[in-house]
Amino acid sequence: MKVTVLDDYQHAFDGSPAIARLRHKAQVQIFTEKFPSEEKLIQALKGSQAIIPIRERTRFSTRLLKALSDLEFIAQTGNHAYHIDMVAATAAGIIVSLAPGGLGVTELTIGLMIAVMRRIPQSDAAMRHGEWPLVLGHVLREKTLGILGLGKVGAEVARIALAFGMKVIAWGPTLTKERAEKAGVTYLSLEEVLKNSDVVSVHLKLSDQSKGLINESRLRLMKKSAYFINTARGAIVDEKALFKVLNEKAIAGAALDVFVEEPLPRTSPLTKLDNVVMAPHLGWPTDAGFRGFAEMAVENILNYMDGKLTRAINPEALEKRKR
Repeated sequence: MKVTVLDDYQHAFDGSPAIARLRHKAQVQIFTEKFPSEEKLIQALKGSQAIIPIRERTRFSTRLLKALSDLEFIAQTGNHAYHIDMVAATAAGIIVSLAPGGLGVTELTIGLMIAVMRRIPQSDAAMRHGEWPLVLGHVLREKTLGILGLGKVGAEVARIALAFGMKVIAWGPTLTKERAEKAGVTYLSLEEVLKNSDVVSVHLKLSDQSKGLINESRLRLMKKSAYFINTARGAIVDEKALFKVLNEKAIAGAALDVFVEEPLPRTSPLTKLDNVVMAPHLGWPTDAGFRGFAEMAVENILNYMDGKLTRAINPEALEKRKR
């Protein structure tokens, strides 16, 4: 089997023990640069029976999938496959599996809280200009953290926040009082979480229900002294409304790792605000994250070669495959 790793910009896969194991069973090629056109990409992927894409860096359109006549299996890294035309993949008999990787976003969430509340980036920038800023920082201890979405990441953030001495409250579309209590968290309505939190952290999946969920009226429920953290998906928040409340100092600040448009345009008004800390979607590309991606993706491919499916999200594609 010929396996291609796509978009490994950080050169994280080549030395991976998982890829070394895969090389014993398959021919592996790794691309570390973005292709300038879909035509070039099609040529590069010719003959590949399995692909390991790095997150959503490459969009798998209907045209691309139809052009890859040898493709049988996509071991998608990450928790979703929004960028893959699943109808086209299934119709072509291409199995898509997920390789979730590690929880790098958890530590980043806590780091962003501390960075924005202690004004670390702003202080660093001021010192590089010869200043010695006098900053009144805000600590996490004894503050109330409101978590929106108490899934795998949200629950891990809650665990760390409790260790910092924070009180944690949470809401989620499927969260129950009982499940919240198991995590040491108090379940409240969305509105009550926003009203009572010193820090609000978003950990929801992007869906039709969550898109635009945090609008201007909900942002204005937050305390004037509260901070807003988003390491989930940019589209969950109305960015224009967020800029408006931050610019008015209706909330104290925000720390953002995700945006509606990525890379963030230079013209984004968010870049002009002094009470915002921004990161270029750093939550997932970590040493542990890539190690987890490689391990799970290779496991999915080796199992497929042995006639088993693991973490497949469209197993019905096998029925469509032309013999």
